[in-house]
Amino acid sequence: MSIDPAAETARWLATISPEDLERAVAYTRGGHWLLLWGAVVSIVVAWIIIRTGILSGIRDRMERRRKRPKLVSLVVGVVYLLMSWVLTLPWAIYQGWWRETQYGLTEQPLAGWLGEAALSTAISTVFAGLLIVGLYFIIRRARRLWWAWGAGLTAVAVVFMLIVSPILIEPLFNTYTPAPDGAMRDSVVELAQRTGTPDDKIFIYDGSKQSDRYTANVSGLFGSARVAMSDVMFAKGADLAEVRGVVGHEMGHYVHMHSLWMTGVLIVLAGLVFWLIDRLFPLAKRLLGANRVGDISDPAGLPVLAAIGAVIGLLLTPVTNTMIRVIESDADQFSLTHANEPDGLSKALIKTAEYRAPSPSAIEEILFYDHPSVENRIRMAMEWKATHPANAPAAAPAAAMPAR
Repeated sequence: MSIDPAAETARWLATISPEDLERAVAYTRGGHWLLLWGAVVSIVVAWIIIRTGILSGIRDRMERRRKRPKLVSLVVGVVYLLMSWVLTLPWAIYQGWWRETQYGLTEQPLAGWLGEAALSTAISTVFAGLLIVGLYFIIRRARRLWWAWGAGLTAVAVVFMLIVSPILIEPLFNTYTPAPDGAMRDSVVELAQRTGTPDDKIFIYDGSKQSDRYTANVSGLFGSARVAMSDVMFAKGADLAEVRGVVGHEMGHYVHMHSLWMTGVLIVLAGLVFWLIDRLFPLAKRLLGANRVGDISDPAGLPVLAAIGAVIGLLLTPVTNTMIRVIESDADQFSLTHANEPDGLSKALIKTAEYRAPSPSAIEEILFYDHPSVENRIRMAMEWKATHPANAPAAAPAAAMPAR
């Protein structure tokens, strides 16, 4: 029986209640403004840190004691990272916890959120501190071409983090367990074998601990890569068709090595950002009143680099969003091709509309959406359904799923 993809898409969208749709639109459009205000906060924090003179004071004392430049970069970098975290903490609480609570997207207590934020900051300070040492070493040695070498250093850091994150970092925040035996696991294993995805890398994690968002992800690289589904999926009634559609999408990321593609693009963008920082540093230093900061090789100028990076990052948002949308669309196509669950995928996508308004304008999607809109993704699924036979075995409900 032939179907009308437009009518089927409208039918799926009509399952969202007017109240839920209004809330989703308000949450999403408010998030657009957060991009601007986040950049403003970064600039204000950079200005405050510069005005305190703490970083330049530490640099002066260490240089008088003839400390090595690498140690100066490390100490100044760590102090900057910690000061920045403390100063941005009120904004982070509003954005990452209070606002999520107000929209019913998390039930995590503030104490729990703060504990995880502190742990995350401790981990990032270690890695970012080492990255800062490497970056300033490159600036001192390479001088005119430091931005190109800096992009290479960024690539190494990104690949390293992709590899170690599922092994060393993610288990600190959540518990990952293999998908339990049953119809769901059997179907997912069969799908993994057909797509060339390791069938022992399908996990469920207690994502409800942090968020009530219906979500799954793929993380890691090479041997550390894995597909993980939040237990929120099953608390919200995911059936076998949904699981296959969602896991098929995540397998698409794994099989097509999207992490490596993104890393390649990020190398180019990092080179561009560093080049612009190199050119804009003198102007930004004057505008921020950083009179005690030397040239770009002075680690006390870290807040200046951060302020420039915040502005450039904001302007590059449509570029990075477009890159991610292309990858997400490719993963959807992979799921439809290999799992052949257009209705299951659509049912899952409808559940993500609570935190991503489903039908933005074309310009809004280009500028602000890091995933294709729910409406466009469902339309793709319905167009697939119109030209491909149904996958009947996927209609059975999932079994043996853990409760939230």
